[in-house]
Amino acid sequence: MHEEVELVLEDCKEKMEAAIEHLEKELLHIRAGKASPAMLDGVLVEYYGSMTPLNQVSNVSTPDARTVAIQPWEKGLIPVIEKAILAANLGFNPENNGEIIRINIPALTEERRRMLVKQANNEGENAKVSLRTARKDANDMLKKLLKNGLSEDVEKDAEAEVQKLTDSFGKKVDDLVDAKEKDIMTI
Repeated sequence: MHEEVELVLEDCKEKMEAAIEHLEKELLHIRAGKASPAMLDGVLVEYYGSMTPLNQVSNVSTPDARTVAIQPWEKGLIPVIEKAILAANLGFNPENNGEIIRINIPALTEERRRMLVKQANNEGENAKVSLRTARKDANDMLKKLLKNGLSEDVEKDAEAEVQKLTDSFGKKVDDLVDAKEKDIMTI
């Protein structure tokens, strides 16, 4: 019977880890005013008839804090890559010199920074909702096990463990969002 409790706790922990991973990915997409190759992660380029991630057809780097440089492996891809970046609607204006595509990242205004902080906080709140959902699912499973003969003491201990997990993952969410907020507000 205790194996089932372990499975419930493990499942809960996996769901919470997935929520943290998702939050980390979402926070990467929130631009902090500094250039980063990750800004172009979602860009797909048509390459020999199939949609391919940009980083699989070119070298994406950041020569300085305000510039992303894209060096296609084939010169013929330059206009295709430019079109893909514009189509991704990221607010970037790519420029090319026939060899390399450069994207200048403009400095963020105070208003834009506040909007990005709000967006980061929203992502954090979404992650916390996922954590609470995982907690509720785990507690519901423990209640079912209680009805099927699990002792009340074991069920209470397991619920306390689920709450401990929820608290520790909640702190991770807060830490990630705080770090992103500092990153955004640093000029």
